[in-house]
Amino acid sequence: MSDQPIRVGLIGAGANTRLLHIPGFQAIDGVEVVAVCNRSMESGQRVADEFGIPRVATDPDEIYADEDIDAVCIGTWPYRHSEFTVRGLNAGKHVLCEARMATDVARARAMLIASQARPDLVAQLVPAPWDLRSWRTVRRLIDEDALGEVREVYVTRTNPGALNPRRPLHWREHGEYSGFNTMEFGIVAEIVQRWLGPTERVLADAATFTTSRRDEETGEDYPIEIPDSLGVFARLANGARATYLVSAVADAPRVPNGIAIHGTDATLHWWADGDRLELAPRGEEPRPLDPDPGTAGSWRVEADFIDSIRDGAPVELTSFEDGVQYMQVIEATWRSWSEGRPVDIASV
Repeated sequence: MSDQPIRVGLIGAGANTRLLHIPGFQAIDGVEVVAVCNRSMESGQRVADEFGIPRVATDPDEIYADEDIDAVCIGTWPYRHSEFTVRGLNAGKHVLCEARMATDVARARAMLIASQARPDLVAQLVPAPWDLRSWRTVRRLIDEDALGEVREVYVTRTNPGALNPRRPLHWREHGEYSGFNTMEFGIVAEIVQRWLGPTERVLADAATFTTSRRDEETGEDYPIEIPDSLGVFARLANGARATYLVSAVADAPRVPNGIAIHGTDATLHWWADGDRLELAPRGEEPRPLDPDPGTAGSWRVEADFIDSIRDGAPVELTSFEDGVQYMQVIEATWRSWSEGRPVDIASV
């Protein structure tokens, strides 16, 4: 397909699709965004007019049935990801699906099974984007045992976004749309998995301080079950312990958002602000660490997807197999705090 134009259809045109995916595809030679399917004809037409997309639809079947469309980009909320991905693969389309992978593990596995049935098609998830500059360097340090034996991992992701009780309901707080996905926990769990490998067990506690918000679509109050404060103790397969603090009710935190990896020989700090690294050999002060030469990545999700279609390049960020793994951590964490017990990942 390297000499053929690649025609992309959009199913869902939310903020990320408009901000990143459409411009990303349109910047690639030989790629055309030819159709957009949105929840209403009016919203789809606005996107089409803004980006010069020739066709608008409200029924995804119009996208799947079009033999001239080679690939679909799914930009809906997680509750439609599994259905739309499976339908796309069954229709012979390459699929780029927005994160989080799905609402639960069962639906994520259905996506993986559909992709395994069509190995000729590319199936890719939009990756956690915060460590694109640094992740290869972190992986190299871990693989080379540059930190020694990793013992402790501390993950902090806080913001004050839920403190205002009068703020309208966000779709991430809507259980039907988000499923077990909780705040930004899935993003940091994916990053930890990318760096350090799989998780074996979790023990979690959580709270929902604001229990309802006004749903602007219905004009009524919606009861919220998704936590706005979450703490997780996790055991990684490599033997390390990981501690997560994820909160949407924390203003002016003294600890910046990031990840600290404590090994027997050195500590590595990663700051989410600026995707920066600091390395502190044991007994020494931390010093800035630049990414390894030639490894500092940036956002090129759409280009990676097209490269995989054209050249058969394997999906690295993020494969469906990796997506199922992080969905297992997300769902196991939900079970743990809601049932008051530790949960083995293998049981999910």
